[in-house]
Amino acid sequence: MFPFSYHQHSSNQFFIFLLILVFTGVTVSATTFTFVNKCDHTIWPGILGKPDIGTTGFELKRGNTQTFQAPTGWSGRFWARTACKFDYSGHGTCSTGDCGSGEINCNGNGATPPATLAEFTLGIGSPDYYDVSLVDGYNLPMIVEANGGSGMCDMTGCGEDINRRCPSELKVEDGDACQSACGAFGKPEYCCSGVFGSPSSCTPSVYSQMFKSACPKSYSYAFDDATSTFTCTAADYTITFCPSSPSLMSLMKNGQGSVEQAAVATTSWIANMATGASARINQPFSASMSTFFVAITFILSYLVY
Repeated sequence: MFPFSYHQHSSNQFFIFLLILVFTGVTVSATTFTFVNKCDHTIWPGILGKPDIGTTGFELKRGNTQTFQAPTGWSGRFWARTACKFDYSGHGTCSTGDCGSGEINCNGNGATPPATLAEFTLGIGSPDYYDVSLVDGYNLPMIVEANGGSGMCDMTGCGEDINRRCPSELKVEDGDACQSACGAFGKPEYCCSGVFGSPSSCTPSVYSQMFKSACPKSYSYAFDDATSTFTCTAADYTITFCPSSPSLMSLMKNGQGSVEQAAVATTSWIANMATGASARINQPFSASMSTFFVAITFILSYLVY
């Protein structure tokens, strides 16, 4: 009986220790993304990324905000769909940024160009990388702000209404979006493909320079890393569509900054991107009540046994 009693006593101590951890809280890091719609119309943000954060698309009415949390290591992109028409069952299409799912949720599909993209890779014990890209064209002004993090953590984005200055050869039919030169012409020198598939052979075109002039902190073509990629550690992020004037002034004032910070972008991070305001919170393990009660039930049942 002694060996059994000793084992039971040791196990009880171990599970009592676990119980204490549950009550005191084991912290799990999460990043909060806050979406803000300052446009004068409803938009339908799309989400493409892994792992799943609970939705791949949603409606965001004028003046409203919506938040989602993503775990460390999450990698993906956000964009706005505009002029969408969905029926009562949630089926329909959008004029710009449509993801081809025929639903409000994009279900693993990316945006149909042209669309302004916010791209993120959240670090695991390392900085987050983020950018706003016009490589696939432009449909709405968008800025990204880091909140509560450490490091450079610059605001980035494109606050200019490029649709107003879009060359006629890049305009979509209704003028609500502006294609990239790659999207409009499909030539390797614009798409940085084939023999132009390296930074040395693919240089800015007159069209990408137009995008860069309007939005100096956004990606204007595939190899525009040095002035367009930003880092921040342990931050939350606010993605604002059609931002207000004060935010635009701040963004443009800092338009040429953080070249050194951006230069640390790595090839592996760029590859991750192909997948298609509060400080970062430390969530206690007990924040999930269902998990909490399952843990308590398991521990108590073991002790009673």
